[in-house]
Parts: sequence; C-alpha cells; structure tokens
Amino acid sequence: MNRLDLHVHTTASDGMFTPVEVVKRAKAKGLQGIAITDHDTVAGVEEARKCGEGLGLWVIPGVEISTVANGQDIHVLGYFVNPTDELFQERLREQREARKRRNHMLLDRLTKLGIPITMEEVEARKQDKVNIGRPHIAEVLVAKGVVQNMDEAFAKYLGKDGVAYVTTPRISPEEALALIRQAGGVPVLAHPGLYDDDDLVLKLAGNGLAGIEVNHPDHNEEMKMRYTEIVRQFGLFATAGSDFHGERQGSMYHADLGTCTTDRKTVDALNRAAGS
Repeated sequence: MNRLDLHVHTTASDGMFTPVEVVKRAKAKGLQGIAITDHDTVAGVEEARKCGEGLGLWVIPGVEISTVANGQDIHVLGYFVNPTDELFQERLREQREARKRRNHMLLDRLTKLGIPITMEEVEARKQDKVNIGRPHIAEVLVAKGVVQNMDEAFAKYLGKDGVAYVTTPRISPEEALALIRQAGGVPVLAHPGLYDDDDLVLKLAGNGLAGIEVNHPDHNEEMKMRYTEIVRQFGLFATAGSDFHGERQGSMYHADLGTCTTDRKTVDALNRAAGS
C-alpha cells in the first residue's frame, strides 16, 4: 500500500475512465493514492477526491500543463495545486483554447494528406465534447482503418515525428513552472525521455523545476539512469507515474494504472515542498 501513481488521466481530458472509476480501479489495485493530472484542467479532481475519501484512497490534486519549447510539446505536471484558484482556472481555460486551435490545425494537415476527418467525428469520441485531445483524433484514424492501432496513429501522424504533427503558440515550460508555483503546487517535468532534448531538461532543472518523472512506461533503462543522475545532480525529486488513460481501440495508452509508482516518502516530501 506504500505506492502512489502520480500520472493519471480521466474523462475530464483524454482518459477513458471517469474520476470515480479511476479511484475505484486504483483501490482495487492496492494503491495508496493517485494524482489526477488531466491535461490543462482540474475538472476531475473534486469528484475523485470525494470518492477517494469514501474509499480511503489519497487523491492528490494535480494537472498536466501543455507547453511548447523548441518546436515541440513539453508537458509539466503540477502536484498539490489549489483547484479553486481563480487565476489558475483562467490560465487553464486559455490553455484549453490553444488545444482547440491545435486540433483544428491537425485536422487541416490530415486533410491535406488525403485523410479528411471532421471535428464532428472527433467530438463523437467524447461524450461531453470538452478538452478534446490527440488520442480522440487517433481513435478516428483507427476506426477509419487509416492505421491499425493507437501507437501507429501517433508514430505515423500525430506524434512529434508524425507527418501531421503541429504545434500552436502556448506558454513556455518556464511559465508553467511559475503558474504551478503560484497555484500552491510543485512542478515536475513529465516523461522527458519523449522529448530527446536533455539540454532543455538541464535548463529547467536549474530554473525552478522541483522534480523529474524518471520512471514512465515509455522510458527505457538508459533513460531512467540518465534522469536519475540529473535528479541527483540538481537535488530534485524523482517521481513515477503510469500516464494512465485507459484502453483505446484494443491498446493501452500508455500503460495500466499502477504500472509505475512513487513511494509515500517522496510524495510526502513533494507535499511539503508545495507552495514553497
């Protein structure tokens, strides 16, 4: 029970499970707690927290903020943020508007590649039509037979090396660090191994970053060793999370809940560091 998954998505963004379903799944897997880290929103936090209280599961209020640096998306996790902070809420709304613009740019790019997909088709993949993300577009690509699975959709089209990949103006990672701090939280860089930009990791490590997600399903052993050394060098926190979204079109994206976990001692230290 001394294990917490610090990277979990719900239907508030691009997850397949509601906040309540995620909490129940975490309890069934024997986890002590989870951090709800939906993309650019804290909409699922309160529902998960209430359910967690009833089940004896610690639900940490979190977020995953989308930023852009050096022409690619960089994600920053925020833990122990204040979900009711009005300025924080406003900035997150601006982030979601940027996501909408990016989605339309992606669909335009796909159309130019001879793969016409409408926003209506994408929105049909999400009941509330709020906070649509790339996984929803990937689902349509699979459903249309353009690709065989989610991994192929990102590798060929939607990921940073995909032919339809686009970025839209967003805040910088440094701005996200400050935003999370202002909301009483503690900032941790998500899955740095996906960026292939350790110069950026080092820059952020010396510029207000509190931790690095060392253990992630998409990190190999060499990456884990490399980021463990950076954590040691800069005196940062080493965290872990599954990046759980749920199963789409027959494949788990990225990994199942509880695949990568953080120990309670580290989480307590993160809690103490929040707002400092």
